[in-house]
Amino acid sequence: MTEAIISLALQYGRYRYRRITALLRNDGWQVNHKRVECIWRREWLKVPQKQTKRRRLWLNDGSCIRKRPQYRNHVWAYDCVMDRTHDGKRFRMLTVIDEYTRECLSIKVARKLNSIDVIDNLLDLFLLKGVTDYIRSDNGAEFAADLVRKWLAKLKVKTLFIEPGSPRENGYNESFNGKLRDELLNGEIFYTLKAAQILIEQWRSWYNTIRPHSSLNCQPPAPQALLVKHNESAQGRRSTILIH
Repeated sequence: MTEAIISLALQYGRYRYRRITALLRNDGWQVNHKRVECIWRREWLKVPQKQTKRRRLWLNDGSCIRKRPQYRNHVWAYDCVMDRTHDGKRFRMLTVIDEYTRECLSIKVARKLNSIDVIDNLLDLFLLKGVTDYIRSDNGAEFAADLVRKWLAKLKVKTLFIEPGSPRENGYNESFNGKLRDELLNGEIFYTLKAAQILIEQWRSWYNTIRPHSSLNCQPPAPQALLVKHNESAQGRRSTILIH
């Protein structure tokens, strides 16, 4: 068991003992987190913790300004992340998540992303997953463009724009982007854009179907069996959405 824990810790360097416990159970080990924690500490396994306190925006009654997700497809969130290939050229990633299920719906990787790319990506997701009620984002040009706003309004999708300089209001997506950078981007050298697209999509699949999520009782957002069933049912109810 010690060898298995060390092996997983080496493979997933940013995971702590609770996620390692979940992975062990997935591999058939009958063990609780206290036993894993004991071995974790005995072997001096440790993940550095860095946390910066940030302000939140509050209403006069003390409540946080936020639309809380209540069911699947209730609130989606999207944002852009930037990285570079080995030659120093920048590329961007459009990450889209379902705030209720925590599933990463897509990560579009391209050298440049504009409002047309946002619409194309959302169109594919609406056809596959269904149309969301709300979508949260910052005020970036690709999200706040009139073309995007009008298209979403025709589909009756309400936009939730966060206050400028307040990324915590898009907390679920910011948290996901942090995991993406911490667990993949910071540890990979991408020699080509195609390599980046392949590796990022592989990580997204891992995140959705295998990676334990602390807020989901150490279960992945979309286990493989449920994902296959959902995709099959989605194909059966595909409808056409037109861009006017």
